[in-house]
Amino acid sequence: MIDIKLIRENPDLVRENIKKKFQEHKLILIDEILELDKKNREAKLKGDELRMQRNSLSSEIGNLMKNGKKEEAEEIKQKVQEINKNLLENEKLEEEYSSKINERMMKIPNIIDESVPIGKDDSQNIEIEKFGEPIVPKYEIPYHADIMERLNGLDLDSARRVAGNGFYYLIGNIARLHSAILSYARDFMINKGFTYCIPPYMIRSNVVTGVMSFEEMDAMMYKIEGEDLYLIGTSEHSMIGKFKDQILKKNELPYTMTSYSPCFRKEKGAHGLEERGIYRIHQFEKQEMIVVCEPEESSKWYDKLWSYTVELFRTLDIPVRTLECCSGDLADLKAKSCDVEAWSPRQQKYFEVGSCSNLTDAQARRLGIRIKGEKGNYYAHTLNNTVVAPPRMLIAFLENNYNEDGSINIPVALRPYMGGTEKIVPAK
Repeated sequence: MIDIKLIRENPDLVRENIKKKFQEHKLILIDEILELDKKNREAKLKGDELRMQRNSLSSEIGNLMKNGKKEEAEEIKQKVQEINKNLLENEKLEEEYSSKINERMMKIPNIIDESVPIGKDDSQNIEIEKFGEPIVPKYEIPYHADIMERLNGLDLDSARRVAGNGFYYLIGNIARLHSAILSYARDFMINKGFTYCIPPYMIRSNVVTGVMSFEEMDAMMYKIEGEDLYLIGTSEHSMIGKFKDQILKKNELPYTMTSYSPCFRKEKGAHGLEERGIYRIHQFEKQEMIVVCEPEESSKWYDKLWSYTVELFRTLDIPVRTLECCSGDLADLKAKSCDVEAWSPRQQKYFEVGSCSNLTDAQARRLGIRIKGEKGNYYAHTLNNTVVAPPRMLIAFLENNYNEDGSINIPVALRPYMGGTEKIVPAK
């Protein structure tokens, strides 16, 4: 959520930002907000005047009572009661205006960074840099589900009977590999100075609306029936929510945390969830990183975060590239974002395995996350980035470490988490 002062003082800048995000249907919200804001400020001014009148009359009543002028005091009491009635009606009007303003403000996208390329959708994202040499072996790389099944590591049929499409059983060495990657990612981030955390896997609605737009919420979140709780789609949601309504001390910033959690997503609009794969699924596990920092430091942290993901993937012999997300591909709260994509030798192209985002003060405004300053409190900046999301990352790992005989190489960095195993070999 942006500052309403920006709409008051520079509405054209906000309108231009909406156009850059190809959300012209939201332009009308600016005029509505300006009109409601005008009425709200008039109502507040009227309320202040009514309170001043009431205070003055209340003081006069006290003087009249002291002087024994009860009849005159009673007449003024009637006026005070009328003022109280008007004040109550005016306060209801203020609440109504504030509610309507807030409802519209929540739909206005964050101001994008000036470096963000303008484009309508992800097809217009721009490659920034490649890391590692993408190799296509002379032998065929099977589909990832086939690789796992040959290693007795995947059971999709049972999962469909139990929960339907979009779920899976990981078994044996594949399940161990999945856990090993998460453990390695955890320690990798701890060694970068991040604090490890396991957060709540459910959050209240006022946290959900604080960390994402209504559109994202509808497309992603599972609601717990009969309760004000939602299953998290990523641990970023509860990790940023941890700081809700807090005033942070400057000398304790930045907060740098890495969190593990299962994640649950409806994947609304993802027609035909893969029946044989684990690329797009309803349930997965993830190691995340978040930063809460001073506004002037968020750009520096943004570059650090995505570089950590690149470094981790390269230690596991996986070539990656970074893509700058264009304006139309940015979620409403994001000011700048880049995707990390891993090389698929089977498909001979890159695919998304993580995303790094700077949300500036958008989440902090919604959640009331402020920093205590010498000249007053101000909003913090928040950032998040995927370390690894193993089911999808497993695809890249298996394909890039696959041998012609069906075995899987275990990179040196991961071997301590696999009991020293250097290679996973098919049973047959």
